[in-house]
Amino acid sequence: MATLLENDIAHLSENIAQQYAIPAHYFEDQSIKRGLRNADGTGVLIGVSKVGSVQGYYMMDGERVPMPGKLYYRGISVEDIVAAHQQSGTFGYEEVAYLLLLGSLPTQAQQKRFNDVMARARSMPAGFTEDMILKAPSRNIMNQLARSVLALYSYDDRADDTTLENVLRQSIGLIARFPLIAANAFAAKRHYFDGDSLILHNPEPELPVAENILRMIRPDAAYTPEEAHLLDLMLILHAEHSSNNSTFVCRAMTSSGTDTYSAIAGAVGSLKGPLHGGANAKVMQMFRDIREHVGEAPDDAALDAYLDRILDGEAGDRSGKIYGLGHAVYTMSDPRAVVIKKYAASLASAKGRLPDLELMERVETRGIEKIMTRKHQSIPMCANVDLYSGLIYSMLDIPEDLYTPLFATARIAGWCAHRLEELATGNRIMRPAYRAMLIKEPYIPVEARK
Repeated sequence: MATLLENDIAHLSENIAQQYAIPAHYFEDQSIKRGLRNADGTGVLIGVSKVGSVQGYYMMDGERVPMPGKLYYRGISVEDIVAAHQQSGTFGYEEVAYLLLLGSLPTQAQQKRFNDVMARARSMPAGFTEDMILKAPSRNIMNQLARSVLALYSYDDRADDTTLENVLRQSIGLIARFPLIAANAFAAKRHYFDGDSLILHNPEPELPVAENILRMIRPDAAYTPEEAHLLDLMLILHAEHSSNNSTFVCRAMTSSGTDTYSAIAGAVGSLKGPLHGGANAKVMQMFRDIREHVGEAPDDAALDAYLDRILDGEAGDRSGKIYGLGHAVYTMSDPRAVVIKKYAASLASAKGRLPDLELMERVETRGIEKIMTRKHQSIPMCANVDLYSGLIYSMLDIPEDLYTPLFATARIAGWCAHRLEELATGNRIMRPAYRAMLIKEPYIPVEARK
């Protein structure tokens, strides 16, 4: 039964959609870059960066020419980084964090020192977990993560110091603490909202990030080396991605001169969105819905019909989107998805999940064809990182509540690197413009209004 307040709000909002409606023709002016996109879908250039590079096409005679996707961290191919650590059996996320923050690959001595600093920075302020997480648990871990980041401001004596040295200190602290905050927030959510026992595990200083994550989120703290290395691979692939919504939010907030905690909390809020980092959980929700309606091994006609219903906004979450397909930059392939799919195949075989993988591959193939046909699109379209990352997390027995927080736990390294770069090179507040749809109205005194 609706409360009096809810009824009043419903009454106030009766005409709200009409008041905010802007006719489509106002956006047809080509000088308006809706979504900061050019007419051909490419992003509007607003700066220069050395941190990361995303390549999905090259330009020839003013036209985009598709190419296999490439992702570089400080000029080094992420595929080479992954291959080297998979071959040597070593963990790579800490090396990637060093590379992104400090600009070059570390020597063995530099990496050891960095890891030691990270280990010391993992500890939370006294009483923080109890006061900020356990006493105010959240159903959504991303919101708890953003709130906890903001709360850390109050524990930092130099919170507003934006010198590069101090922001580096803050950055290392946040990279080190994100896994612990996410794990504790998940434990609190599981206890207070799902009725499970409250079990908290402290991080072990000598363990890499991937191993600490697994031991902290599992009640028995148990994991296998294979699981830890696969999670490390996921962290490496998600650590940085050049221009994207959350990185832009971080850099835009940084350009205003705000503090590190505010800028990173803003990036966390951006990543939560289902059109950004939240898409990996949306993919798994979509696949459960597909299986429920057409079975685990549908024939082509049944699958096609249901995909059409999804695209028509009649099925799934009614958004009209097949999550995990398409990317703003990549055309022929997303290198992260290529790597993840390779490891997903072997893991699916070992876990008895090959039917899930096969259905995903069919949705990838049929969905891309349908979307391109509907949009009359000639430029190739590919699966993005979200299509298979959710399946990897599922096969690692990682709860869905943690999919996007794990994305944030990896991406914090890239965000902090971009914040440092913006502080060092930006020197101008970002201020996009909106064209006013001005319809002048006379002011009517309150006593004359009806």
